[in-house]
Amino acid sequence: MVRTPLTPWERERGERLGMLLRTARGERSMVEVAAAAGLSAETLRKIETGRAPTPAFFTVAALAGTLGLSLDEVAVLATPAESPPGTADDTRRGSAAA
Repeated sequence: MVRTPLTPWERERGERLGMLLRTARGERSMVEVAAAAGLSAETLRKIETGRAPTPAFFTVAALAGTLGLSLDEVAVLATPAESPPGTADDTRRGSAAA
């Protein structure tokens, strides 16, 4: 199966998610947090470093729960300020500039 390349917006969202999780992890070890979330430390490392910028929903949910974050917090804090191309926000912004 051929995977569609990620957009810059998706890559930035993945990087922001990784930074958020790393910050929330604090002094806890990667192994400790990953085990508590039911993941491998390698998976957590890839997410934190942006090498896995689009983790599955249940992976994010497990990490959020382990780290005491709500999914709302994760969604808001991991989403780049600029809307992805082709969304309603992007379309409105384009039409306002015209």
